[in-house]
Amino acid sequence: MKRLVTILCVTILVAAMAIPASAGKVVLKLGHIAEPVHPYGKGADKFAELVKEKSDGEIIVKVFPSSQLGGQKDLIEGLIFGTVDMALVGTAVLGQFQPQMSLFDMPFLFQDREHTYKSLDTVGMDIGRALEPKGIKLLGYMENGIRHLTNNVREVKTPADMEGLKIRVMTNKIYIEMMKSLGASPTPMAFGELYSAMQQGTVDGQENPSAHIWTKRFFEVQKYASKTAHSYAPEPLVMSMISWSRLSPDQQKIIKEAAKEAIEWQRKYSTKKDEEYWKLIKDSGKIKVIEVDRSEFMEATKPVYEKFASMVGQDNIDKVNALKK
Repeated sequence: MKRLVTILCVTILVAAMAIPASAGKVVLKLGHIAEPVHPYGKGADKFAELVKEKSDGEIIVKVFPSSQLGGQKDLIEGLIFGTVDMALVGTAVLGQFQPQMSLFDMPFLFQDREHTYKSLDTVGMDIGRALEPKGIKLLGYMENGIRHLTNNVREVKTPADMEGLKIRVMTNKIYIEMMKSLGASPTPMAFGELYSAMQQGTVDGQENPSAHIWTKRFFEVQKYASKTAHSYAPEPLVMSMISWSRLSPDQQKIIKEAAKEAIEWQRKYSTKKDEEYWKLIKDSGKIKVIEVDRSEFMEATKPVYEKFASMVGQDNIDKVNALKK
């Protein structure tokens, strides 16, 4: 019976991929988990605007923010089965489907934003091609932001200050090991549960870019923010291969061009907003923002590379390092 169901599912998928683009408007659903005001939420809207403009209204991208189409894992599964056309999802979750995508979750991987973008647009796109046989088309990398630590227990200035803190992380081996290497107790948890978990003391803290700390109001339920900048969070713009195959070559070209322009726009916007968010967080008076010596954190997280270099590919790490100034 299970074999019959599997064969039926595959048959349906193959048949769906064989359906050509229909005449008239093409409507694509794009989901993400951020608030609409988040920089990559704005990037999704910019992408939709560019697609409409470039296609003269022939292709419409409908954006569903704030987890309306489900969490990130739901979105990725939706892409694979064609129930979701497009999504913005984190590499930390994509890494569960294609391990080498987790390269970009490694701690202190990038030198600066210029090095980050250069790496994502070359090494990142090469790695992303391995997603296609799994049903996902990578169009490029928007930006979630640079990740920092917040907590409710004490000021964190060194890794020693993190000893025993219960820190929420994504369900991702690298983030779990990273927090262990810093002395914290990693607690995997869905993003949607995080605010109440911090409010109720289920976890002591979390790690996220300034955009989430501000737009998700995490600063209201946390006492200390340490600017560890321990990792960079790309936000890949991905599409279902089923949906992609339904588009004509001209329509595919429009999607690619719009994605490239939207990503360039979003990265600039995100950089600008990062500075603004930190000012807003500080000015709120609800949370103390702490500068740290990042070198101690970098040294403490070196074991993460020893453990996961083979999974993400030592050759990929070497390629990223070779792009440093």
